[in-house]
Amino acid sequence: MRGIFFDEDDAQAVARALAAGGWSAEVVRERLAGEDDDEDHPWAVLTDAPAFTFEVLIDQHDGWLEEEVVESVIPKLPPLALPDAPRRIKRPDAGN
Repeated sequence: MRGIFFDEDDAQAVARALAAGGWSAEVVRERLAGEDDDEDHPWAVLTDAPAFTFEVLIDQHDGWLEEEVVESVIPKLPPLALPDAPRRIKRPDAGN
C-alpha cells in the first residue's frame, strides 16, 4: 500500500509511527507523469502495515491511500450462450 502526502514532514511522521509499530515503511518521492524535476512531487510512504492502521495515520496527516489493483484470481470465463428467440410456454404436442 502507498500513502501520498504533499508535505515531507507528514510523510516522515507516518513512516516513524509505522516503524515504531513494527512495520516496514519507506518514504519516496511520487513521480508524476511527464515531470522531470522533484520540486512539486508529492511524498509517498510505502508499507506492509495493515490497511486500517495505515488509513488512520493517513487521515491524521492529511494524506490519501492508494491501494494497488490486484488482478482477480478467478479465471475469466467466456460469455454465456443466450437463446436466439423466446422460449415456448406451451408444448406443441399438447393440443389446444
